[in-house]
Amino acid sequence: MIEVLVVDDDVRVAQINAAYVEKVPGFRVAAAAHTAADALHRLETLPRLDLVLMDHCLPDDTGLSVVREMRSRGIGTDVIMVTAARDVSTVQAAMRHGALQYLIKPFTFAGLRSRLEAYAALRRTLDSGGEAEQAEVDRLFGALSAPPEPTLPKGHSPATVELVRRTLMGAAGPLSAHDVAERTGVSRQTAQRCLKFLERTGRVRLTLKYGGAGRPEHRYVWAARA
Repeated sequence: MIEVLVVDDDVRVAQINAAYVEKVPGFRVAAAAHTAADALHRLETLPRLDLVLMDHCLPDDTGLSVVREMRSRGIGTDVIMVTAARDVSTVQAAMRHGALQYLIKPFTFAGLRSRLEAYAALRRTLDSGGEAEQAEVDRLFGALSAPPEPTLPKGHSPATVELVRRTLMGAAGPLSAHDVAERTGVSRQTAQRCLKFLERTGRVRLTLKYGGAGRPEHRYVWAARA
């Protein structure tokens, strides 16, 4: 069993990511942390951790600072960055400090699952020991590659999709495109396109509310509630 530490400043997002991890066979969430200090504490005190899903934007420091501190303390736990930070300098720094993969929010369960499954396969290969020919080395270095995530709706930024995503996650029940538009300040058309994208990628579930005459109202609920 691969023991995972989930690090995210947002408690609800950490819960969602943890639920995703638990759905992948062979993985177990050992703990969650919401600050850099808590992450380092968990890394030093838990008896075993194999993998960290590391957010970058933490309230007291950055995820990359945590990774740097891990290495300076001799903590060799593997790291996959799971963050909305997408500037090239951050991605490059993550690579230099040994992050195995970099997954940009918002992502689908399938996107995370493919990386976790690739990580598990990589561990199995490395644990077998022995020597490797060039072809095997090439396969190992490419083991964590994954199919591209579905593209965002044309003309919409990741920040907009992330805003819609957080609005759904924080809702007590299903929301319509009109509800999302009012809560986020975006247009109804923008909210509708973002909701359709999230539905297509499996992040939200479509429900129908039947009223009087006419077409039923489309309402959306975060998939973790489904």
